Amino acid sequence: METREFEIRTERLLLRPHRLEDVDDIFEFARDPEWGRYLTVPKPYLREHAVEFVEDRIHSSRDVWPVWAMTLEGRVVGGIGIEIDAQDATGALGYSIARKLWGRGLTVEAARAAVDWGFRERGLAKVYAYADARNAQSLRVMEKLGMTREGTLRSHRTLRGERVDDVYYGILREEWERNAR
Repeated sequence: METREFEIRTERLLLRPHRLEDVDDIFEFARDPEWGRYLTVPKPYLREHAVEFVEDRIHSSRDVWPVWAMTLEGRVVGGIGIEIDAQDATGALGYSIARKLWGRGLTVEAARAAVDWGFRERGLAKVYAYADARNAQSLRVMEKLGMTREGTLRSHRTLRGERVDDVYYGILREEWERNAR
């Protein structure tokens, strides 16, 4: 894994800052209703939402919320980021990828790189993530990262008018370092 200026190269992916020209790639996969099923994204997902999303990512602070466009063969296929709480040295990991690429290990590959970056570059003590309890694929990503299931917050939030449970996973820096060997 190689890092250059805020870019991270993995075996198959380039994680890089978002650019305005990413809008069409993002709109292409984000308008798929199945892609956003468990995400707090607008439905239907319109091109204007992709524009707002990219502009937000371009202007987000890399100190507070480092985010990357996941690119495969020159096209944006997803996104990943870590919301940093500097005071507590923790980071909340978030990710998504185009449905046509589900099940290929690309999200885990990107997430490993982002989590490793958070521990090495930002000195985080812990990285955690959560997902709708019904989102088995996302829960599996967290497990493959070596995260520990820390609990379920029942009826924790509302998603499109429905109460949902959120399952939280986390990994401590020492666990990450131990597993990396």
